[in-house]
Amino acid sequence: MLAPTANEKRRLFEGHALFGKLPTEDLDALLSHARVENYAAGREIFAKGSPGRSMMAILAGTVRISASSPSGHEIVLTILNAGEVFGEIALIDGQDRTADATAITDSALLVLDHRDFVPFLERRADLCLLLMKLLCQRLRQTDRQVEEAMFGRLDDRMAKTLVRLASRAPRVASGSPVALRLSQQELAGMIDPRARISRSLRAAPASASIASSFRSRERRWT
Repeated sequence: MLAPTANEKRRLFEGHALFGKLPTEDLDALLSHARVENYAAGREIFAKGSPGRSMMAILAGTVRISASSPSGHEIVLTILNAGEVFGEIALIDGQDRTADATAITDSALLVLDHRDFVPFLERRADLCLLLMKLLCQRLRQTDRQVEEAMFGRLDDRMAKTLVRLASRAPRVASGSPVALRLSQQELAGMIDPRARISRSLRAAPASASIASSFRSRERRWT
């Protein structure tokens, strides 16, 4: 992939809850330190517990954020597409990673290091409140996911997950079908790694406007 231009870098962050509030000149100064890294499909980007020295914005591809239990079950926390950002927590506090990140498809990432961001944040006290709001939003989202996992019916959780993924997936045009590039195992990891979801997937509500068809070997669905 060719190196992104300043405008391409800026567009990735304009919709971000924190970085999107920066004036253009400040954002450009920050992004001047960013670099591009490429990851083949299936390659680990970082592992839970590894040093957290940077955040990433997805230029192209799809990334899985997950965690594994002691028994070996993988919980998929989210699936991210081009234009989305991850790794902000480690960027801010410089602590270890709280989850695993893996490239689902060949992916190109724009990487911003902790050492370049923290001095900038120290000079911009006005961003601290925005940062607190962002972290509160993440906490609320986590609370909702825990509540759904504990008390929600499997079919309801399936439908909510499909709709949430579809609402964030890139579209060719308004009203066009949405293609979600994840396996049945990855989908199960977002709902309940211990549950068999095949029956619920076949019975997913038509109101979700999502048809499922598994391809051989890859077992991807659209």
